[in-house]
Amino acid sequence: MDVRVERTRRRLQSALLELARERPLDEVTIAEITARAGVNRSSFYQHYSDKETLLADALDAAAETAATMLPDRYEPPSGPPQALIVFLQHVDEHAELYRSVFGATGSAVVLARLRGRIDAIVRAGFVSADSGAYGGLPLDIIAAGITGSALGVVEAWLLRDPRPSVEVGADWVWRALLGPGVDWE
Repeated sequence: MDVRVERTRRRLQSALLELARERPLDEVTIAEITARAGVNRSSFYQHYSDKETLLADALDAAAETAATMLPDRYEPPSGPPQALIVFLQHVDEHAELYRSVFGATGSAVVLARLRGRIDAIVRAGFVSADSGAYGGLPLDIIAAGITGSALGVVEAWLLRDPRPSVEVGADWVWRALLGPGVDWE
């Protein structure tokens, strides 16, 4: 991708995330996003058809950034991987935005993109792990189960009031993924 295109998209994504921390996303206008990003309205529409697509790209980029911290070869960590902690830090920083995405009136498009990104990360991890732990289950089934479980726990953590720390949330996700066969004492 052209460096200028990437730079403009990142500026628009950052502007949207900043504005969404200040007030509900449905109150944020494209004019405000472009002003905050320092680009004109036509530049916005050269890159995005609407605010929802911009949001999907922004959350997708956050998951991908965390995924870059995963090792090339899977080695089971003793606790939650740093990539999970980094991702949950991003979720925590943008909690209201993620609550709206996960909520009943949230965006199916944005949530599907986030689910797709995490599914792809899980699949890549299993390919690198070359594990027989799931006894011949198809990769898409394994990835769907892990992705759904992880997002379900993230949503439940996110909706708690008061919300526990990122470290506690990461531990919950990790423990849910590892399952009951692990001695947690």
